[in-house]
Amino acid sequence: MLESALLIELLTYVATGAIVGVAAGLLGIGGGLLIVPVLSTAFIHYLDTPEVVHLAIGTSLATIVITSFSSARAHHKHGAVRWDAFKLLTIGVLIGAFIGAWSSQFVASDLLGKIFGVLELLIAINMLISFKPSPHRELPGLVGNTAAGSVIGGLSSLVGIGGGTLTTPYLVWNNISMHQAIATSTAVSLPVAIAGSIGYFMAGLGATDLPALATGYIYWPAFFGIVLASYFTAPIGAKLAHQLPVKTLKRFFGVFLIILAIKMLFFTPN
Repeated sequence: MLESALLIELLTYVATGAIVGVAAGLLGIGGGLLIVPVLSTAFIHYLDTPEVVHLAIGTSLATIVITSFSSARAHHKHGAVRWDAFKLLTIGVLIGAFIGAWSSQFVASDLLGKIFGVLELLIAINMLISFKPSPHRELPGLVGNTAAGSVIGGLSSLVGIGGGTLTTPYLVWNNISMHQAIATSTAVSLPVAIAGSIGYFMAGLGATDLPALATGYIYWPAFFGIVLASYFTAPIGAKLAHQLPVKTLKRFFGVFLIILAIKMLFFTPN
């Protein structure tokens, strides 16, 4: 009976990773928008700890290190990553991501879940509304992008979504094409996830009621189950991103995110 329950738990993580990998490569997101709600729900059933949201977010960021690397490499092969924009954002992203993740230890789990839900809802609305930026707007210089990167990194790591979710609309707002914005966002997710994972790892070291297979706020069975699948499915999503109408896909995904946001806002454990 115990072995059967463990198998079902691991299959939950593998199935999540397979879906997340495609979504990450396709839409330029880190995957946390899907991972955090799923893991928060799964951990309620599988783990005996009140720290389910912190564990879900920390584990999400750790998996995004692998997923974003795989996605960015696939997009790079298509020549779609704007490495100049990536370099301008990286310093701010690293600083903001570490501070956001480390600060999570001072935020209650239920409040963190609701912050995630609000941000997810805003992102969903952004995906559903097609806005056209000023045709003369361009990326700012190093100072402007460092400031923008700090905000992107801080918010992303705090709620475990990876930087791509916020980077894509920022780049499109500065007149970078949708396909290039998605591709570049997968690359930006990597430094967010690395700095954020370290921050959540450190923030969770002092927690006393974590499961045995967790280190800090990273739960390793979920990590390995998700990356095992997402590493291989992320290139599939990246390939589809260059073949399918992104606008339609983003609208479908936006509706899905609203459903997940409602779950996080109203059904997050206290």
